[in-house]
Amino acid sequence: MKEYSRKRILVTGGAGFLGSHLCERLVTAGHDVLCVDNFYTGTKDNIAHLLDAPNFEMMRHDVTFPLYVEVDEIYNLACPASPVHYQQDPVQTTKTSVHGAINLLGLAKRVKARILQASTSEVYGDPSVHPQHEQYWGNVNPIGVRSCYDEGKRCAETLFADYYRQHRVDIRIARIFNTYGPRMHPADGRVVSNFITQALAGEALTVYGDGTQTRSFCYVDDLVDGLIRLMEAPSPFAEPVNLGNAAEVTIGEIAREVIRVTGARVPIQHASLPADDPRQRCPDLTLAARRLGWSPATTLADGLARTVRYFVQRAAPSVHRPPGGPSGVPADVQQRAVSAAPARVGQAGERAQQVRA
Repeated sequence: MKEYSRKRILVTGGAGFLGSHLCERLVTAGHDVLCVDNFYTGTKDNIAHLLDAPNFEMMRHDVTFPLYVEVDEIYNLACPASPVHYQQDPVQTTKTSVHGAINLLGLAKRVKARILQASTSEVYGDPSVHPQHEQYWGNVNPIGVRSCYDEGKRCAETLFADYYRQHRVDIRIARIFNTYGPRMHPADGRVVSNFITQALAGEALTVYGDGTQTRSFCYVDDLVDGLIRLMEAPSPFAEPVNLGNAAEVTIGEIAREVIRVTGARVPIQHASLPADDPRQRCPDLTLAARRLGWSPATTLADGLARTVRYFVQRAAPSVHRPPGGPSGVPADVQQRAVSAAPARVGQAGERAQQVRA
């Protein structure tokens, strides 16, 4: 007989950056976790430390096709999240959000599972309301280069809301703001990974635009806490909830902080701003604090130090690669980065050891 507190949990996109951290946390908590991924952007390296755990299972599957499993909870994280990746195949990106939502909502309806949709702050587009609260409907270009992701996620939210209204499926919708941390893909084109990769390679940091546009960055451990709290909140909880960090910083400030944390001696160079890039982005976290009792705890300096340590360790085995470039960290830059990123940043590895034990 299954233990009451031990749940069967499906995580789609579970081999990705965010999904792998969520799987790790759920496995450590003792739940039976089924990780589903088509490995378009996810990688087995992110979940290799979980493969020997008796309560973890991996399945290669594309959520645009139906999935027939028996589970208690579903976290739907399947979709490329960086512009570099989701713009490579925009039609498939939209299908992943829309068809994926339909298939997983159908599964949740059939097995009476609670289901959480990983939506995004991109549903707000280039916002005219600041900071962004959940009642704001957004300012999105429906035919722009980013709309495959933005509108795909907006449609997924519509489907979730309609399955709740029409079929009373127990839903959760998390609007996730910029998240960073270990296991970010070094070539995903996002601000933090771009800056760290360039700094460790001894290259100039590329700031698009004048650097005054703002973002707010949430460390991955805090975000996972928020997702789990949202899933575990008493039902009904059909309204979307912002999850992120309300500490707003400019892109220029982020670049300078990465230079400080890595200890790199590199300049900042500017390039043209991409199309439909929002000028400002910052969450109103009032609802998350009131309903979930949640707020992020990791400072930007501490989170960046942990992330830098991951990128340094990731590049360390590549001793046969030429110095410089995204995959090779020059020895002097690596040493300064390791010194700047203190030993306390190895917490993800410690959790992995606990899982294997």
